[in-house]
Amino acid sequence: QVQLVESGGGLVQPGGSLRLSCAASGFIFSSSAMRWYRQTPGKERELVAAITSTGGSTNYADSVKGRFTISRDNRKNTLYLQMNSLKLEDTAVYFCHRGLNGVDYWGKGTLVTVSS
Repeated sequence: QVQLVESGGGLVQPGGSLRLSCAASGFIFSSSAMRWYRQTPGKERELVAAITSTGGSTNYADSVKGRFTISRDNRKNTLYLQMNSLKLEDTAVYFCHRGLNGVDYWGKGTLVTVSS
């Protein structure tokens, strides 16, 4: 079955960096567009970044453009999110997502806390 396992979250000071990873299994990763979402308590899940199956095209939320980079390694079935210049408002649980034929697959998420 489809499994998405995020890792790399933690506590970081404002201005710092983190790299999130999402290990994928149970499907043909190299054929799947992937996304990172984030969510804070009381708010809807927000799309952060998306990448095509080959990695040739990416898109970002305006709030993270220029600071975050989504990438993938199809040999390792792994999705990444490099987060630089982190801000307090980036604090959230970050989720890896794959959508197929109207079905959403989510990981359990990894918590990123930006605090001084």
